[in-house]
Amino acid sequence: MSDLIIFFVAVFIAFSVTGLFFYGLWQMLHAFFSQPRIQAVVQEALELVRNAMNPILRTGSYHWEKESVLNPAIVEAGGRTHMFYRAVGADGVSRIGYASSKDGVNFDERLPFPVYAADGLRDGVHYRYDPVQYPSGGSWGGTEDPRAVIIDNKLYLTFNMFDGWDNMRVAAITLDVDDLINHRWNWSKPSFLSPAGERHKNWVLFPEKVNGQFALMHNLHTDDENRVRIEYMNDPMRIGADSPHIDSPNPHAMPDRTIAWHKRMRSIGPPPIKTAFGWLFLYHANDDETHKYKMGAALLDLLDPTKIIARAPLPVLVPDATYENEGKPGIVYGCGATIKDDTLRVYYGGGDNVVCSASAPIGSFLDTLMTHGTPQMALA
Repeated sequence: MSDLIIFFVAVFIAFSVTGLFFYGLWQMLHAFFSQPRIQAVVQEALELVRNAMNPILRTGSYHWEKESVLNPAIVEAGGRTHMFYRAVGADGVSRIGYASSKDGVNFDERLPFPVYAADGLRDGVHYRYDPVQYPSGGSWGGTEDPRAVIIDNKLYLTFNMFDGWDNMRVAAITLDVDDLINHRWNWSKPSFLSPAGERHKNWVLFPEKVNGQFALMHNLHTDDENRVRIEYMNDPMRIGADSPHIDSPNPHAMPDRTIAWHKRMRSIGPPPIKTAFGWLFLYHANDDETHKYKMGAALLDLLDPTKIIARAPLPVLVPDATYENEGKPGIVYGCGATIKDDTLRVYYGGGDNVVCSASAPIGSFLDTLMTHGTPQMALA
C-alpha cells in the first residue's frame, strides 16, 4: 500500500513539474514572440547607428562655407569615398564643396575652395541674404543638396538650382571619373531636367541604366501609394534639347497620405542602391511630429522600379541627437549612401548645419525589411 502511495505521489509530482515546465516554456515563447518584442527586434534591426565621430564635417573658416555645411552626395572611385557637400557662405550663396576618405569614415582630405558654383540667378532680380528669414541654413541662390552616381565611367551630379521659391529647378552636370580621381574639375555645362518657373527639387538618377536607359526618380507621389514616378531617357544631359523637360507634380501641393509610420512623404534621399532583394532607397517623411524630418526606407522592384515591394514600418533614423537639432531643429536629411564591407552607410545633413553619417549591417537590415515591411503596412 505504501508503495502505491509513493507511486501516485511520484506521478503527481512528475506531472506538476512537467506542467510547470511547459507553462514556463509557453510563457517564455509568448513573451519572445509578443508584438512589443517583435517591434523592438524590428526597430533594432532597421535602426541606423550614428557614427561616434559625428558630426564628420563642420562649417569651415572660408567665406564660402562659413554659414553651414550639409546634405552630402557620395560616390566610390579610385579606392576612396568622394563627398560633394552643400556649403552656404556668409553671402548666403550655396556652392559645392569636396572632401574624401579612404575608409568612408575619416574624411582626411577637404579642399579649401568650392569645386562647383553656378550663376543661375535671373537678370534684374536681386536677393538679400537674411539669416532670420532663412534660419535653416537655406540660401537665396546657388546649388543645393547634390546627389551623385557613376555610370559608364562618368560622374553625374544632380542638384537643386535655387533661384527663388517660384523657380527651383533640378539640374545635372557630369565629370569624367579620371578627372574626379585627379581633382580636375572639368564639369560639363548644366542640363536642366525640370522646367523654369516651377518648384522642383531632389531628383535622383539610378546608379546604372535600367532596361538600357537612364532612370530618374523624380517624385514619390502617384495615384497608387505603392508606386513612385520614374522617367526613362536616353541622355539626361540632352533634356530640353532633344526631349522636353520632365513633367512632375509639385509634392508640396499633394495632400497628406498615411502610409507605414508617416503621414507625409517629403522627398527622395540618396540615389537607390541595387541589392539582391531590390533597389534600396531612403526618403524623408513626417509623422505626427510634423516639424521633424525623419528617414524612411523602402525597396523597389528590380525590373520595375516604379513599384514599391517593401517599406520599413518604422523610421530608420530620427533626429534625436543634439547636432541634429542645432541650426534648424529636427532634421536628418540624407543625400548619399554606400554599401561597403557588408555595411550600409548613410551620409546626411544634421539640423541643416553639419554633415553626419550612420550605418547598419546590410544583411539583417534587408532581411528585416523584406520580412516585416510591406507596401500595405500601416501604423497600428
